[in-house]
Amino acid sequence: MSSAPSAPAAPRLSLPRRLAAEGLGTGFLLAAIVGSGILGERLADGNMAIALLVNALATAAALFTLIEWFAPVSGAHFNPVITAALTVRGDLSARTALAYVPAQMGGAVGGVALAELMFGEPVWSWSTRPRHGATQLLGEVVSTFGLVGVVWVCTRTRPTAVAGIVAAYIGGGFWFTPTDFANPAVTIARAATDTFSGIRPADVPGFVLAEVAGVIVAILVFGWLLPASPSTERPPRR
Repeated sequence: MSSAPSAPAAPRLSLPRRLAAEGLGTGFLLAAIVGSGILGERLADGNMAIALLVNALATAAALFTLIEWFAPVSGAHFNPVITAALTVRGDLSARTALAYVPAQMGGAVGGVALAELMFGEPVWSWSTRPRHGATQLLGEVVSTFGLVGVVWVCTRTRPTAVAGIVAAYIGGGFWFTPTDFANPAVTIARAATDTFSGIRPADVPGFVLAEVAGVIVAILVFGWLLPASPSTERPPRR
């Protein structure tokens, strides 16, 4: 899962404050993904469709809230592929991008632990849930491609609607793709939970490579569809 900025980051906030926002936001996102997966599976009484529906709705609702909450502070990326795409577009400096990714990773791992503590699950236990095969990897390419495309286009054309559009895309992606992780930080952190949302560590590299492929293709396609122009305003590189 992932997100994107609905508004440019506030220009006078220091980098440590923006990093804290990225860490907090990514942590809450993982707490929502993992926590709703745990509770959904417990309450569904074996009905996987209901468990997935609960997981999708809770994740989408949390994502919308988190983007609205943290976008004025950090841009609300919560996702290394979004940070990479916006850096390539010129919206973010390489220095800031390199600082964002560890903050996102740390927040993601902390969010998994928080969810497990809230629901009485073992903290940071390696997942045994297999997620592999060509179809799932293709799903990761598709979901990441679409997410980056949504962010690339809508942050320019409909910036005030980004939170809702991203949340709707991710919520729908739970059902029209086989996986819908679309976020390396989410993927790696979910290897540390042996619950409904987990992914076996051995399957993580394939997912991350698929996400990298998705963002590369998205940058090429949407960079061509909506290229920069002299009249296009961009937030300052920070």
